[in-house]
Amino acid sequence: MIYDPQEYAIQDEPMQPFISEKEIWDVLEQNKGDSGLVREIIQKSLSKQRLTLQETAVLINTKDPELIREIKEGAQRLKANVYGDRIVLFAPLYVGNLCVNNCTYCGFRVSNRDQKRTTLSKEELIREVEMLEDTGQKRLILVFGEHPNYNAEFIADTVSTVYGVKKGRGEIRRVNINAAPLDVDGFRTVKQAGIGTYQVFQETYHRGTYSKYHTSGIKRDYDNRLTSLDRAQEAGIDDVGIGALLGLYDWRFETLALIRHVNHFEAVYNVGPHTISFPRLTRASNALENEQYRLTDQDFTRMVAILRLAVPYTGLILTAREPANIRKEVMRYGVSQIDGGTRIEMKGYSENRKIQDINSEQFEINDNRTLNEVMEELIQEGYIPSFCTACYRLGRTGEHFMEFSVPGFIKRYCTPNAILTLAEYLEDYAPSITKENGYKLIDRTIGEYDDMEFKSKLVERLNLIKAGERDLYF
Repeated sequence: MIYDPQEYAIQDEPMQPFISEKEIWDVLEQNKGDSGLVREIIQKSLSKQRLTLQETAVLINTKDPELIREIKEGAQRLKANVYGDRIVLFAPLYVGNLCVNNCTYCGFRVSNRDQKRTTLSKEELIREVEMLEDTGQKRLILVFGEHPNYNAEFIADTVSTVYGVKKGRGEIRRVNINAAPLDVDGFRTVKQAGIGTYQVFQETYHRGTYSKYHTSGIKRDYDNRLTSLDRAQEAGIDDVGIGALLGLYDWRFETLALIRHVNHFEAVYNVGPHTISFPRLTRASNALENEQYRLTDQDFTRMVAILRLAVPYTGLILTAREPANIRKEVMRYGVSQIDGGTRIEMKGYSENRKIQDINSEQFEINDNRTLNEVMEELIQEGYIPSFCTACYRLGRTGEHFMEFSVPGFIKRYCTPNAILTLAEYLEDYAPSITKENGYKLIDRTIGEYDDMEFKSKLVERLNLIKAGERDLYF
């Protein structure tokens, strides 16, 4: 069910806020270091240790161009050590844009009369999924406006429908969710549908700014949103995603607040969020535009590198809000997941408009390339595009994921599983030139293996995929 603040207050004691604006600003003001300290902090991160708020603040406060270059280089090395060369791919699918909130930066807000309101019927949903499967997608995030119609039962039914769509060799193996906060029973309902990550973005962690932009609706309740993923954890969903919409407030504050949120999860649940997202504010239908806190490309790329150093084992998601050149740059500094072939208009995949209709979408995107165009660039850059879902389906989530990832063992699984899912794509969907380039990358990567026994198992499974078998993983 959609959260009712009064009902929740009766059932449970309110959780104490764990975001203190004074704490965050004090940390930013009091932690500025020289080149020696900055380099010590980079080396600590390279040893795969989480950074403290204070250490992260030192990196944020660094202004020397040479040290900023070293921060980015350190992030690049850390990413290679933890994740290897694979980049996970997914696609967003908007299910409905009804909304009761008035978020002044968002095209979905209830007061925007120019927004074309749509909720996909089951037949339309199936059609959208079939179009995505025809391109080779295996991982989706379903996006819902915040509206009573999109309750836990509706979300769960939508997830079940998506998993049931099989077209040709196509199938969706992982469905993540971006939707309204739920109560504990609601989170249990969607968990039973077999969801992956449940995302709830705070948008801004600064209370005054939050009130300014969220003028009415369920989302106006700052504390409900801040504690929503605690309810998800209580319901057994240990795979959650947090995020901030950069451009609403000072990026330095938001970055430290994200780290503070990570600290909260680790302290209370012994596991951090599975992913962090950091979209930049972009144009939306009749939406308020604010230049005061707009991030420059220089600050944005530096922020991504700092986040990677601060949280070595948390996935960083970069979306098609960013243009292709920025996406290409920051993938080097720590991004582990991107979307490809993205359409965010309602019915965007089946209608395949050449020009974005901003009145049929939440915000404007800046990377309109097809999935294959994105994959071709990744391959040319030496990345292994991955549709892997093995960890989630084998129960390697939450604390179990950390058991593998913290010692660095996850790289042993990620790279071979990425190779196997790439081979599926090359066999079933890729144009000939992509197939040729993709197998060159696979052969080169396999050739670098020193473990001959494991290499033999990988080659055996690769040959099985070439022979027609699917969904093989370690």
